[in-house]
Amino acid sequence: MNILYFLVGCSVLMALIFLAAFFWAYKTGQNDDVYTPGIRILFDDEVINERSEEDHFST
Repeated sequence: MNILYFLVGCSVLMALIFLAAFFWAYKTGQNDDVYTPGIRILFDDEVINERSEEDHFST
């Protein structure tokens, strides 16, 4: 029965730590932009200059 009290105490402590981490993230603005990450996959990557790569391999 003592181990049950220990495990309940550990789970409450972990829940409080995760709750504190959530409030810290919210306070520092981690969740301000919820729109851009969802559409970031639709943006094109920057184009790498392919000519300089071809010149590099031809030498």
